[in-house]
Amino acid sequence: MATSVSILATQPTPDEALQRLVSGNDAFVADQPLSSDLSRERRLALAEGQQPFATLVGCSDSRVGPELLFGAGLGELFIVRTAGNNVDTAGMGSIEYSVAVLKVPLIVVLGHEKCGAVAAAADVVTKDTRFPGSIARMIEPIVPAVLAAQRNVGEERLVDTAVEENVRRMVERLQRFSEPMLLEPQERGELKVVGAVYELATGRVRWL
Repeated sequence: MATSVSILATQPTPDEALQRLVSGNDAFVADQPLSSDLSRERRLALAEGQQPFATLVGCSDSRVGPELLFGAGLGELFIVRTAGNNVDTAGMGSIEYSVAVLKVPLIVVLGHEKCGAVAAAADVVTKDTRFPGSIARMIEPIVPAVLAAQRNVGEERLVDTAVEENVRRMVERLQRFSEPMLLEPQERGELKVVGAVYELATGRVRWL
């Protein structure tokens, strides 16, 4: 991964970065998606370095393409994607790199409706389902979110509520239980961490 270089744009504030995502999603929902810069000139500039304005921690689900949801172009989002939008050591290191080296002002944890990983974790809790290989270890960190959701809602809303709870837990982890390289920029107001849930049918990103 290349470091940022001076030929690229100055970083926005955390609130400005968030507003760019909100506006991009509003346009996506209105079926008037923003045009992204895919030009040769942009590619040549990015070959010299990157300076994304936000880091997005999202799910691997093929229906949730972050750049499309937010009208972002090449080099604008630093994306960490795993099923269930949970991160391991490599994922956390990637987030830390984006803040410490690329100086992103915003981290977004994005869950989505009907998440298969969360549904699998719900099956573990409610049906004692067993999954083969690494799938079981992958969904293990989501189980506490399902258990927390189960205390508040019935089974018919369990997955949707657990999706939100899973996002909130990841946000809290980044806000309170991370390395100083993430905590200190937040204390100085240089970094914001927010959570959101994507609605598959409407295209709307609902901010938590």
